[in-house]
Amino acid sequence: MKKYQTLLFDVDDTLLDFAAAEALALNLLFESQKILLTNEIETSYKKINQELWRSFEEGKIGRDEVVNTRFSLLFKELGQIADGVLLEKNYRGFLEEGHQLITGAFELVSALQSHYDLFIVTNGVSKTQDKRLRDSGLHPLFKEIFVSEDTGFQKPMKEFFDYVFERIPNFAPEQALIIGDSLSSDIRGGQLAGLDTCWFNPDGKPDHTGIHPTYEIHDLNELYAILSLEQEIID
Repeated sequence: MKKYQTLLFDVDDTLLDFAAAEALALNLLFESQKILLTNEIETSYKKINQELWRSFEEGKIGRDEVVNTRFSLLFKELGQIADGVLLEKNYRGFLEEGHQLITGAFELVSALQSHYDLFIVTNGVSKTQDKRLRDSGLHPLFKEIFVSEDTGFQKPMKEFFDYVFERIPNFAPEQALIIGDSLSSDIRGGQLAGLDTCWFNPDGKPDHTGIHPTYEIHDLNELYAILSLEQEIID
């Protein structure tokens, strides 16, 4: 089994349960607006949000356009004019409180900390990701947190990874592995940067993208075997 020294972890839906945090934040936001959040509205929001973030990952729009227009676009679909910036600010406050862990995430990172150099590589808003990681207890387990807002680039852009690599002492790409749930962001980005990749796919989604990871896992605990550390840690 290949020997790795540096592990790069995505955050949302890899270590932290973003779906749970998002659901709570959306409910609180719509409750504050005295609007019932129906399944149809939530589905519309997710479609708009995913399309905007996809455009961001492709470098077509900036992060500010993503976060400041998604709610105005949603409310436009509902036949209402809304202040997207204000709604984003309120939503962001609710989202920052969501730090639910993916099953096994804290135990995994805690166990790997003494064996590897651990780093976070995530798209998103720096303040939000920082607070969620601190509240979850994960923050101090990583040597550094790299967020797209701070780097000026986003996954899967090679420039994002160049920024990260320049700031990791004695970094060796051939000894690094990126772990994430997104084929288009984490896995594609890792491939563009010359890294081995591990796709965290707990729901067993089919891969129709043509982006083939080095490894695929359905449970975070499967990473122990890939790293040849399972028996050592258990003992």
